[in-house]
Amino acid sequence: MSKNVHPYAHRLVILRGWKSRWFADNQQYKDYLKADVLLRGYLKKRLRGLYVSLLEIERGQKATRIAIHTSRPGMIIGRSGEGAIKIKEDIMRYMRDNAITIPKELKLDILEVTNPDADASIVAYSVAEGIEKRLPFRRVLKQTIEKVMAARGVQGARILIGGRLGGTDIARSEQIKKGSIPLQTFRADIDFARDAARMPYGAIGIKVWIYRGEIFADKEKTQLESTHTGKGEEKKEYVRRAPRAKQD
Repeated sequence: MSKNVHPYAHRLVILRGWKSRWFADNQQYKDYLKADVLLRGYLKKRLRGLYVSLLEIERGQKATRIAIHTSRPGMIIGRSGEGAIKIKEDIMRYMRDNAITIPKELKLDILEVTNPDADASIVAYSVAEGIEKRLPFRRVLKQTIEKVMAARGVQGARILIGGRLGGTDIARSEQIKKGSIPLQTFRADIDFARDAARMPYGAIGIKVWIYRGEIFADKEKTQLESTHTGKGEEKKEYVRRAPRAKQD
């Protein structure tokens, strides 16, 4: 029997880092974990529609840093930074209302996603947006995957939607796939995201997988050298080669 493993968790430490980074003792651990879960849930609702890809939380002894990765930073920052200041104030108010320990200093960084068509979270939201606008779901899937495959570095993509598609009484699932998605390859850079389109007759679930090629430990340095010293110096060279691509 096979198991479904989250592609992000499957590649932790190998290709991915933790989305929350901090150290804590037993009591602090519970408080920090609860605060992270609440903050992520609040910001997900608060920033809905602003094309947010990733939320990162870093905690130090004095300061807490929240990084928001988005493809449209101008919509969040606002004119003269008014939007960012408003979000920061809303976060502080939410922490007070929910008995979350307020840090001495709260930093809010808004970072731009340079290639949004290759980001699974943004693609999943664009699919949800199209379905919520009552567009035909097959047209939304086809147009979205063509845009994703045209993005730089993308080698494969898969989009799956499920629910009462088109308002029918019986729920079903539809998917579209192009290219390859090697889920079991650790060095494969696969981005995965879930989203949901909220309709009057129920929610339609969305899953997106995007394969962006393989990542090696050091792409530039493909030649390893080892030098052995003795009576005569002997130098051996080892070459690390990339595996050949499978032919269909």
